[in-house]
Amino acid sequence: MQRFPVVPAVCAVAVAGFLTVATHANSPSTRTIAGNASPAGQSAGNPSSKPKTPAKPALSVRETPLGTVVVGPKGHTLYRSNKDTVNPSASNCIRRCVAIWPPLLGTPASFAVQGVDPKLLGTLRRVDGRTQLTLHGWPLYYFNKDAKPGDVLGEAAGDHVFHPVGPTGQPAGTTNPPSTGGPTSGPTDGPTYAPTDGPTPSSTG
Repeated sequence: MQRFPVVPAVCAVAVAGFLTVATHANSPSTRTIAGNASPAGQSAGNPSSKPKTPAKPALSVRETPLGTVVVGPKGHTLYRSNKDTVNPSASNCIRRCVAIWPPLLGTPASFAVQGVDPKLLGTLRRVDGRTQLTLHGWPLYYFNKDAKPGDVLGEAAGDHVFHPVGPTGQPAGTTNPPSTGGPTSGPTDGPTYAPTDGPTPSSTG
């Protein structure tokens, strides 16, 4: 019986198998493009980066010729008015008054508090619906003539109704506890204190 050589056939089968494996390995469905692979549990891009939360404006204290005063985010002095009440908190600075004494608007959560006991902070609802910050019950204001941080020009303004406020709500430079304030409204309020609120300038400082 005649015998046929089997070596060429075996080689052919081996070559065919090699080509099949090589083709499968190089197919688009199995190739991984370098640089596009992401570690498990991470998405493309920069998964570790998160949007930064904006820093809260600071409510802090500052030394002045009148003593330690509370200041707003830009370092401007805050004031309290003898015509306001603290129990309940009520502002009598309305209409034209707010053009001279802009209220500090916001809630305690709006500020990063330094040098003031956060428990002394509160709010009141103004007649125009806006929320004003209070300290130990006293509504807080700026004075529009204070041009730079640390100015306390409001102490000598008008009829001395407004005073820079200290860290516990007392007038700056005094050690007396805060009084209960004046009546919510009265016959001596004059035209500055009117029944309705008018436009208010920006209340930042």
